[in-house]
Amino acid sequence: MSIFDTGKVCTFSNISGVILKDGQPVSNATVTRTTSYQKKKTDKTTTNEEGYFEMPALFERSVMSLLPQEFVVGQLIVVTVNGEDHTIWDGVKRKKEENSEARGKPLIVTCDISDELHVIEVDGQPFVTKCNWDVVPDIVDKGF
Repeated sequence: MSIFDTGKVCTFSNISGVILKDGQPVSNATVTRTTSYQKKKTDKTTTNEEGYFEMPALFERSVMSLLPQEFVVGQLIVVTVNGEDHTIWDGVKRKKEENSEARGKPLIVTCDISDELHVIEVDGQPFVTKCNWDVVPDIVDKGF
């Protein structure tokens, strides 16, 4: 880490993948990503004819990240198809490192907007999603 990286945190890792509907690629869908750390930030991209999209990692720099406090970033991805919004990712990133959403692996997802939302927890980071990616989720103790 260089001195220029002081206070730098990853608020959303580089993400790429395919958007599907009923198992078929969705072309020209708008993918909107929002993070909420110090302030709300939004960026957008569009899927290609195979439903593929890619968004670069997002970083922020803050003196607050150097203090001993809990790191929490709200993450949201909404896909818009023919004017209809589909939430495919709604989570909380609790680790400052890039790719913590996938235990250090690249975040490559397959998301079907016709699927039901499900919860995946990765290293204590909960994600409500319609996506699947190469990660072994936490084992959640449900009590009895």
